[in-house]
Amino acid sequence: MKRSCLAMMLSAAALLLAGCGADRPPPGVQGDPQRGKIALTQYACHSCHVVPGVAGSQVYVGRPLDDLSKRRYIAGKVPNNQASLVRFILDPQALDPGTAMPTLGVSERDALDISAYLLSK
Repeated sequence: MKRSCLAMMLSAAALLLAGCGADRPPPGVQGDPQRGKIALTQYACHSCHVVPGVAGSQVYVGRPLDDLSKRRYIAGKVPNNQASLVRFILDPQALDPGTAMPTLGVSERDALDISAYLLSK
């Protein structure tokens, strides 16, 4: 009886720990993905984009933001790396004049954290 109880507790602990690294950014990516997820909702990014892990309606005004880390380009023009993503979040028109994405007044810290979240998905 004690063995089965211990086995169940170890299994439960392993399952909990397995999810701990789920939102870790890839090596070399800075920022806090958990803060980034919160910032995504505060800036209402899900109003135009489907954002992985963020509840909201299924809107397709802007491109879905899932698998962003696997894309080669941001906005189809800018090489996809964290620095470019942060710059695009801060001032999308500067990197892609004419883009429909507005400048939302995102702080540099929030942009870094948002990029960490998106690049961890």
